Amino acid sequence: MTKLRQAEDYRGPIVDRGARPALVMRIVLLALVLTASAGAFILFKDQLGSEIVLGMLGILAMVGIFFLVSAVIGFIEIMPDARPDELARAFLDGHPDGTLITDRKGRIVYANAAYGLLTGARDATDVQSLETILARDRDATEAVYRLTNGLREGKAGHEEFRLMKPLAPQGGSAGAGAHWFRLKARALPLSGQDRNPLFLWQISDITADRDDQERFFKELQNAIDYLDHAPVGFFSAGRRGDVVYINATLADWLGIDLAKFQPGSLTIADLVAGEGLALVQAVQAEPGLKKTKTLDLDLRRSNGQSFGVRLIHRVSSARDGAPGESRTIVLARSGMDEETDASASAAAMRFNRFFNNTPMAIASLDGEGRILRTNAPFLKLFSGVVSQSDMESGAKLEILVREADWPRVAEALSAAKDRQSDIPPIDLPHRTSDERHFRFYVNAVSDQSDEAPEESAILYAVEITEQKALETQMAQTQKMNAVGTLAGGIAHDFNNVLTAVLLSADHLLLSARPSDPSFADLMEIKRNANRAAVLVRQLLAFSRKQTMRPTVLNMTDVIGDLRMLLNRMTGTNIKLEVNYGRDLWPVKTDLGQFEQVMINLVVNARDAMPHGGTITLATRNLTGAEAAAMNRRELPAEDFVMVEVSDEGTGIAPEIVDKIFEPFFTTKEVGKGTGLGLSMVYGIVKQSGGYIYLDSELGRGTTFQILLPRHIEEVLPASGEPGAIDEPLKLGTSAAAKAEEPTDLTGGSAVVLLVEDEEAVRRGGKRMLETRGYTVYEAGSGVEALEVMEELDGAVDIVVSDVVMPEMDGPTLLTELRKSYPDLKFIFVSGYAEDAFARNLPADAKFGFLPKPFSLKQLAIAVREMLDA
Repeated sequence: MTKLRQAEDYRGPIVDRGARPALVMRIVLLALVLTASAGAFILFKDQLGSEIVLGMLGILAMVGIFFLVSAVIGFIEIMPDARPDELARAFLDGHPDGTLITDRKGRIVYANAAYGLLTGARDATDVQSLETILARDRDATEAVYRLTNGLREGKAGHEEFRLMKPLAPQGGSAGAGAHWFRLKARALPLSGQDRNPLFLWQISDITADRDDQERFFKELQNAIDYLDHAPVGFFSAGRRGDVVYINATLADWLGIDLAKFQPGSLTIADLVAGEGLALVQAVQAEPGLKKTKTLDLDLRRSNGQSFGVRLIHRVSSARDGAPGESRTIVLARSGMDEETDASASAAAMRFNRFFNNTPMAIASLDGEGRILRTNAPFLKLFSGVVSQSDMESGAKLEILVREADWPRVAEALSAAKDRQSDIPPIDLPHRTSDERHFRFYVNAVSDQSDEAPEESAILYAVEITEQKALETQMAQTQKMNAVGTLAGGIAHDFNNVLTAVLLSADHLLLSARPSDPSFADLMEIKRNANRAAVLVRQLLAFSRKQTMRPTVLNMTDVIGDLRMLLNRMTGTNIKLEVNYGRDLWPVKTDLGQFEQVMINLVVNARDAMPHGGTITLATRNLTGAEAAAMNRRELPAEDFVMVEVSDEGTGIAPEIVDKIFEPFFTTKEVGKGTGLGLSMVYGIVKQSGGYIYLDSELGRGTTFQILLPRHIEEVLPASGEPGAIDEPLKLGTSAAAKAEEPTDLTGGSAVVLLVEDEEAVRRGGKRMLETRGYTVYEAGSGVEALEVMEELDGAVDIVVSDVVMPEMDGPTLLTELRKSYPDLKFIFVSGYAEDAFARNLPADAKFGFLPKPFSLKQLAIAVREMLDA
């Protein structure tokens, strides 16, 4: 994936190498001088009588020889090995953000692996520019436009935008749904006055960060709302006593209009009446610590009246002893009129109600891990493990967790005892149930109060069973999507190979007779190529990219028509029972593909019962309420038609149930299965918008449940009326396309432009069409096709184009050609289903479609049908 792509007018490296020729020249001259001195010493030692001269020449000779030998063996480094351009490219190749370098005209110079992975490019030829990828989204296009204008002015910048789906065309291991992206851009100046700067683009998926921010702000808003309407007053003040927050309860008591309150507009002195301010100011903490004090005093209402309250005032102090921030809880006394023991008791009761109705389990612990106090949610959450009597007897937290998990909890408690902050949360399973999971938060008590001097830590616990289940389900879904993407990519490339093989075989068969020695071999090549095409279709079915022809079906008719065939396939020792549901709703799916689903499931059921048994097929309607009652998280509460296939076979082991739909996974013996049957079933059901589940028990049998959504007919405008949309023509296939094939498959004087980046397929297709009398022009990409059309001045009757091509793909080519030639006939050929690319075209775009791999006859039929349409 990580390949350098050069623009046509750019030949220099991305980073200047910065060679040092002057230094190298000096080193070379020095070596030559010293070597010449050595030669002079040897030649003229007899003529030189002075011992001093001889000695100097000898020393120079020795130094020169030493330098040359050292340079040869690498002891002295003449040229540095590391080159700046290699280091820069290595840095970009390993950068986690998608990185793209373009020239001023937007042509791609370089793309790293992260960019290819993010945009779904399979290789360097598949890399597309950001303008092309983001062209369908207005906000993203405007962001690219603003950044491009800034780059041309020499300004760097960044933008964030939201897309309704991932950048990758196949959806990617990034997931489905809306995604947020951050796009950065800056210019890369190059050395030389005539060198235009390059543009560096970096794009990254920040969906997870955005989701975390949204969750954080949502939880923060919930906490603020909860605090605002707590049954006790609360305010927070800064270092100088300025009130920065006051909750709605206290504001109501004081008669303060929160709509007009601004942080810092009030001080503690404005709230406290009489001599109470001196009591508040007297509460000071030791340097670097915090202190909590309970104070009974009066507060001042906005009308000047005072009322008695109890403050739980907590202050902090900086390391240098300077006063810090404060947090204060306000408890009303005497119904906010008189100070009596009864009113204090009532306030305490209200606070206990607040404490026991929080959604989080809370417990206080001492230094040994003993549970001192708990709230009601704590006892409810751990019911069956700990009771109120356990609390009264001084039970330890150890009884709540498993023995193997206790060291992690003990380590967190030890950190809390040492008054450490930011103790990481701990996720643990329930002590007695593997299905339930909890998350523990351990916070240190930095300043024990007078009322609970033994407190060392506060434990918060929440149940995360649903979250864990969703994480597991998400991991499984991502794995299946990743495997599906890989399988689809392999199948797409293999389709090109099979197309070339089939076309070449058909070409040879045109000139071969049945009596020729090579005829049987050619037929064997074609048969095996068609067998390989079946395997490719199964891979495409799993990856949900195969071509489907959905029609409205009644399951009673489908199962009834299949019953005789299934009876023959199951054998004599197996009984096939069918239970038809009454008044089944219609469904919409591909009849041939669904028949393959039923055949695969029945054959698997037969193989699971080697000694015979009964296979039961059952159909029935499933209402939305019944679907919701199945407790399947991903299953919406909608109407479905359910088809069940049950056997009395050996069953499936629980440890392999999660792998049963993966491609190439099989429990059959070698040579008795490819492992693609159930993966194909999974892909077909999913592509039909349905769901498939299995229930199996070893030794008892297996039941597969297929749920297809109920089809409700939509009232569409009649053909020719405004709003009517022409669907793509499915060409070159059997009766699914047309009732009768054209009898005349010759081309006459028709001109065909064949656009295909795979040379073998392009060459074979050109040769095949020419044998039918067509005049064929070829192009290796969309850009080249536009040039050919311009050279021919549009004198082309039909264009046959691949979908996935470098520089310009098939849908873009169709859009560009229709601007100048609105009536030009067009056929797409692809190994993927047409809906994989048709969504990128206008809704009223007219085109034909021929799935790969195809034979000579199918290609000829497709072209003839489109020309005659």
